Formats: sequence, C-alpha cells, structure tokens
Amino acid sequence: MEDETGVPGPAERDVDPDRPLREPAPIHRPVVDEASAERFSRPPGVTGGFDPRRPQAPVDHSAQDRHSGPHRHSGAADGHDADPALAAAFGPSGDTVGGIERHPGWQDRVEVPQPAPPDPWRDPHAPVGFGTPALQAADEPGPEDLSGADVPPPPRLSLSEALFERRLSRQALAGATAAVAVIALVGGGIGAVVADSARVLTTSTVRIADAPANVIRPDNPVGEVAQRVQPAVVHIQVSTASARGEGSGIVIDPQGYIVTNNHVVTMDGAADRADIDVVFPDGSRASAELVGRDPATDLAVLKVDDVQNLTVATLGDSDRVQVGEQVVAIGSPLGLARTVTEGIVSATQRPIALGESTSDGDVVIDAIQTDAAINPGNSGGPLIDASGAVIGINTSIFTQSGGSIGLGFAIPVNDVRDIATSLMSEGSVRHATIGVNARKAENGNVEGAELVNVREGSPAQEAGLREGDVVTSVGERGVRSSDELIVAVRRAGADVDVPVEVIRDGARIEVTVRPVLA
Repeated sequence: MEDETGVPGPAERDVDPDRPLREPAPIHRPVVDEASAERFSRPPGVTGGFDPRRPQAPVDHSAQDRHSGPHRHSGAADGHDADPALAAAFGPSGDTVGGIERHPGWQDRVEVPQPAPPDPWRDPHAPVGFGTPALQAADEPGPEDLSGADVPPPPRLSLSEALFERRLSRQALAGATAAVAVIALVGGGIGAVVADSARVLTTSTVRIADAPANVIRPDNPVGEVAQRVQPAVVHIQVSTASARGEGSGIVIDPQGYIVTNNHVVTMDGAADRADIDVVFPDGSRASAELVGRDPATDLAVLKVDDVQNLTVATLGDSDRVQVGEQVVAIGSPLGLARTVTEGIVSATQRPIALGESTSDGDVVIDAIQTDAAINPGNSGGPLIDASGAVIGINTSIFTQSGGSIGLGFAIPVNDVRDIATSLMSEGSVRHATIGVNARKAENGNVEGAELVNVREGSPAQEAGLREGDVVTSVGERGVRSSDELIVAVRRAGADVDVPVEVIRDGARIEVTVRPVLA
C-alpha cells in the first residue's frame, strides 16, 4: 500500500505480522473560541491562520490613524478574557499600543535603574537642602500646621513694664541687676588696664639707667695707639689750575718738616709744582713748600712755617718688624680725615715696582706688606706698630677693583729716615747702583735677575759681569727678580765691596762688585 507520494505505507514495511497494530493517537487541536479568534485574527485581506468563514473584527479607525495600521480591540467581543497563553504570546506589550507589533530594537533596550537619592548623612557631596527638624518626625505637624496659620511671636516686655508693672518676679529682677553689675565691673577693669598701658607708652618720664662707674672697660690698644699718633698725622690737599688731589702725611720734625709720597705732591706726576695746603687734626690750615722729592722711592718732604706746638711722630725700626704683628694705618682715605684701620704685617722685604721700566731708575721699594685697609687718600700716612712707633709710610695697594682687598704696601721707615734726612739737608737723594739693566730670568730651572745690558765703565763691567748672566744673590740677600736686584744693591750701599753670585753657561760663579752713588 502506497500513499499519494509513492512511499510504501506502514503495511508494506518490514513489520512483524503477528504483532497487533495500535490505533493512531487522536490529534489534539486547541479550541479557539470566537473571542480569541477575534483578538488574534489576521488583518483584513490576509488569508490563513484561522477559518476564513469567521466574522471580521471591527476596525478602530482612530487607532489606525495614530499607528498607520489597523488595531484590534484589547478585549473580546463577548466580554470574555482571552486565553492567558495566547495573550502572553501574542497580546500587546507595555511599550506598544494595540496589536502584536513591536519595535525591532525592543530587545536591545537596557533597563537602567534609577539612582538612589543621596544620603546627606553618608555622602559628603550630597546637596544641601531644607529638611524636617532633627527631633520632629517628617509627618509631625509644626506649630503653624496646628491651627492652619502662622503663630506670631510673643510680645517683648519693655523696661518700664519690667520695672514698674511687675511683669517680672523679684528673683528675675535681682538676677538681671547682678548680671549688669558684673558686666560693668569687668568692663571697667579692662578699661583701666588699657588706660594704664597707654600712659606707660606715652609717659614723659624717661628712666634710662647709667652704667656703673666701677665697670671695667675692655682694653682698647688700637684706640690708645691712634690717640697718641693722630695729632702728628696731617691731611694734604694739592691743587693746580685744572686738577686737584689729596693724600696724607706725618710730621717728622718740630721745625715743620712733613714726609709724604712723591705721587701725592705731584698728583701722580701730572704736576711739577702745585699749591699744597696742610690741614692739621685741630682743623687749622697752612701752606706748605716742597723741600725735595725722590721719585725712585716715591718719597717727598714738605715744610710749613709759623705753625706752633706741632706733634712729632716717633719713628721705629723697620728691620725688627715681624710677620704677623699688629699694625694700625692712619690717614685720609677718600678725603675722610683721621681714619684708623687695623691689621697685621703679612710680609716683609717685598720688592714692589711702582713704575714700568727695568732700569736702575725704577720706582721700586722694599715694602712692608699689610692687610690693614689702605685706600686712595691713605698715601703718605703712617703705618704704626703696637707701641705707637711709625714703621712705614703707606704708598700703594694691589687691587683689581680700585679698592682695598687687603694687599697694602708701605715704605720701611728706616729707608724713609735716610731719604728724608738727605732731602732736608741736601734737597736730593742718590742711590747705590752697579750700572746694569735686568729682567726676571725666564729659564724655569733658574730663578734670578738676567742682565740684559751692562753699561760701559760701570761697576758691573769692572767686576766682569756680562750680558746673559743671571744674578741670584747680592751680599747676603737672595735675588729672584730684577726688582729685588735693585733693592738689594741699594741695601748694600755704595763704596763697599759686595759679593755677587751669578750663573753663567750653567756654572755658578761669584764676583765682587763695588756699587757707586748715582
């Protein structure tokens, strides 16, 4: 037996003929009532689904206008509820208006829960708002809610009512009076303290205690030295028709002789003759005449006339000066007369050239080096030891800024004494020389003064010295530069035989030279 498709039926299959056949199970078809058919029917013009012989559901034209399509009633025509299963499967949802149609993206919607209101007790960033009182429930009515209208505040008592109409009790009045009295007392006390403080700040009675007379004052050796020597120090003013200069000087003789620097009276060589005024410590002024000057050692001697009661400085011994001892400089730096500075001797026998040439006529001094502050205007003033004796005449400083940096130089007083004596007696000075020109030796293995010129007929030529010889000592003094050769010959003196050690062609030889005055 075959069915309509040509496939063998069940009877023709390999079946046990002795097995009894079962009847086919009945087909279960759900009962579709009219209400369900009307609710879930197809739109008009659409076939299939339900029996076409069923009656068509009425169409809600207002809903059709709103949704651009027909809309069926949400309930059955006969008032019966639809089958729950069918209603869940095909019924309208909450986001649609009638029918079974839904928006295509309804499954993509994510339900976002609403955030909880902020709790001001736990969230410090919660907004500020007005709430119910802390001790009053949210649903508890306030005073204005009891009668339905705002309650006016109670009237205040006036002072006359409280005092004369007996609105307050005696105890309340006594307490108020006591409070007022306490406040008045406290305010009065504060005012008295403030007034007393103001009187202390503005009093005209001055109470400054004087130091007891028996207090021991600390030693002041610098001040004592300055007091003894300052009367002998003068301020020198030099002027011409077109220039003006100033410096210092010191009185060395009661007849009015004053020693100073040559560059002070000549204004660094700018004037041969100038008007010179001397101002004494007491403020008196006198004109001075130039007695003589020695450019080779930067010294000059002036003389004032008709000046009485001059204080003369005490001259010391510069050969006994030691490095490290305390010294005082007095002068008129930058025009400030009677200025005192203090320091120590930082070096002795320091050859310093005050000129630029290399001849025997150089301005070279065998200086005492000090760190006492010396500035322009100190030139010609004294350098004094702790005993008050003059040990040098301040003459120059070494600086790169124009001011004192602690490198000052003074002409030794022993040289000053000899030169000043010659200037006062003869008006001029001659120095010992051997007749050579020299320069500092450039050979790194030899330190001395290399002779670059030996004058004909000079003491050096007579002793056999040649150009190119390097002088390393004169007498007992070592020579390390051309400046030191000059001061060493001057120290040796004239008309005496002096041993001179030189290096010639790598060999050390010694010759005897007899310096002469020039």
